Order: sequence, then structure tokens, then C-alpha cells
Amino acid sequence: IETLMKAESKIHGEPLESLHFHEASSIDTVIDIIGCAIALDDLSIFDHRIITTPVAVGGGKITFSHGTTSNPASAILEIFKNTNIRICGGTALDELTTPTGASMLASLTDDCQDFYPKMKIDEISYGSGSKDFEEFSNVVKVIKGTEQTNLRSDSVIVLETNLDDVTGEIVGNLFEKLVCAGALDVSAYSGITKKNRPTYLVSVICNTSDMNKLLDILLSETHTLGVRIQPTLRYVVPRKMDTVKVSTNGKEFEVRIKKFQINDKWHHKIEFDDLKKVSYMLSISVKEAEELIRRKIDLL
Repeated sequence: IETLMKAESKIHGEPLESLHFHEASSIDTVIDIIGCAIALDDLSIFDHRIITTPVAVGGGKITFSHGTTSNPASAILEIFKNTNIRICGGTALDELTTPTGASMLASLTDDCQDFYPKMKIDEISYGSGSKDFEEFSNVVKVIKGTEQTNLRSDSVIVLETNLDDVTGEIVGNLFEKLVCAGALDVSAYSGITKKNRPTYLVSVICNTSDMNKLLDILLSETHTLGVRIQPTLRYVVPRKMDTVKVSTNGKEFEVRIKKFQINDKWHHKIEFDDLKKVSYMLSISVKEAEELIRRKIDLL
């Protein structure tokens, strides 16, 4: 509901607290959203990853209380703008996605993929719309499945460019800006280009929603003349971050622990920034700090 109301607030230029329900945010909308949430909770879906394929929005024009406008409506575009969800048009000159449906997808989904992940299908449900189209069936499918690996898959974008006319300082500054702007990972590899010049191959992994701003940073900071863009699928080891309190030598520290699962066995890694802090505070080496903290963690 908040996602939908924020989109309406942005479009109408009204503060969120003064926005009133109308046809896009009526009592029916509230019932739809709460009913869906209750059903998902009853099925324990919130405990699992929710993936969507690109969302069909249709085309043409739509008419509502404010007049006639192009489809998809501004509310739908605003809802999807800062998410990983991609949209597609198609041949239907009609509204295929409503603001309510868009807000639920944007709030529920973890990723948008062109293809289903590798999984065993457990259950399938179908929902048919009230309109009939000649070109395609107006049906939505929801599939519940079990992944055949404990690894998590998601769709990411890889940006790559070769830099043979910049200094190491420029590359270092570029890394900082890319990471601050949301890059998942940034790497640079040394090489030789076709004109026998030393070069950096800069590779950036990012979410689809961050691609354009990271692309702008690459171009503006380096003046490179081209960037390669490659959508790709990656598998990620399940992990979670915990914070533990460790007491030693009369001092107490909060240390972040990254826990990750490989072949049903959990491992842990101490955040290096926290290791450095403990090392500095106790005047010992980072290696000694790691051994000390690991012994303390084993006792917890």
C-alpha cells in the first residue's frame, strides 16, 4: 500500500499525508493487497524467494478520472522505476498491469529473470482475466518450486571497458564512486591492447536498476568511448550477517560475522574492518585479532 501511495504522491505532486484514496487506492485495493498478503503468509511464501519474469504492461491508451493517457500509466512506471523489474509491451492495446498489481510485485519480488530458475515444480496456480485477446491467453501463472541446489541465482549486469589512457589514481577514484553508487563488485585487470599499450580492463557487476547511473559514472570519470553490457545469471552462496559481542582484555567489541552455507554446512568469516579495529584497540596484529575472536566465537 505504501508503495502505491508513494507513486500516487509523486505523480500528483501532493504530500503523502494529504493524499486521499480514489479509484487507484480504494477500499478494494486495500482488500486485494491485504488478502494477497494473508494468502502468501498462510502458504509460508514470505520465507522463500519470489521471482518474476518481465511484466507485460500492454500499450495503447487508457482513460480514467483524470482523462486519457498513454499506457502504461504514470503510476506503474513510477512503481517499477527503482526496482529490478523489467517491463515489456506486446501487441495488446490495453492495460495488462494495474497499479495495484505493480505495487504488489515491486514489494514482493526479489529478482526479475527472463527464464525460470532450475527447480522442481511443486505446485501451479492459474488466474484468468476478464478480457479476451486474440493474440494470447489472458492468464497469469504462479509456480511454487524447490531449487535443485542450495545456491541462490539472480540476474545481474556486467559492464566492461578497457582504459589505456588513465592513471592509477583515476581508476582508484572510479572504484570508490562505483561502489558508492551501488555496484555489487568492481575489478580491474592489467593487460596489453592492440596498440601494445598497457591497459586496465574494468569490470563492474550491478543490478539492472543501477546500470544507467553506473554507466554514466564510467563514461564521465574515464571518457572511455565504449562500454560492453552483458546480462548474465550468477549463483550466490546463501549467506547472512550477524553481529556478536566479544569481550577480551577488559574491553568489549561488536564484531560482524558473515555466515555462509556450502553443501549444508555453515561457515563464518569475520568482517575485516572489524578485525582491523580490534587489532588497533588491542595493539596486536590482524592475524592475532582473528585467532582471538574465533576462539571467543567458538565459546558462544
